[in-house]
Amino acid sequence: MAARRDQGTGTLVPDGEATPATMAPSQGAGPPGSGPTLLYVIKQVELAARARLEDIFRPIGMTALQYTALTVLERHSGISSAQLARNSFVTAQTMTDMIVALEDRGLIERHRDPADGRRLLVVLTGSGGALLDRYRDEVNRLEARMLTGLPQDQVAELRATLGVCRANLADRPGRI
Repeated sequence: MAARRDQGTGTLVPDGEATPATMAPSQGAGPPGSGPTLLYVIKQVELAARARLEDIFRPIGMTALQYTALTVLERHSGISSAQLARNSFVTAQTMTDMIVALEDRGLIERHRDPADGRRLLVVLTGSGGALLDRYRDEVNRLEARMLTGLPQDQVAELRATLGVCRANLADRPGRI
């Protein structure tokens, strides 16, 4: 299948597939000429951030999604692979492959749940934590770059507002 590099994110996409860079900015629910919808703008930000994270982690053979999974485990150690998949925004099958890759690198481990011996829990290893520590400043610089020009009170308001938006769209109570 032929692919091209998306101008907005630098990621490879199949030929013929629409990307934010190839879609009309006014696509969405707003009246013509009102500019892009907020959903569209949020997706553009997500794609640009993911592309920059890919640039950071590509040299060590990691993906932005693998990095995301490690950060989820840093905050919520000892969760099931299904919980990790949901909170890392990937399918269960993708997470299964990711767990194998991260486990092979010694960044995570799986242990039997003491309360249910049939269930495996995923935890971050010391090496996984050390990797996150090693890249924390670079990821923080990326976030700071994204927020350049916004005063701290607007950053706090943006974080709170996006949290409300996430909660409003949550399809399951208790999701992270």
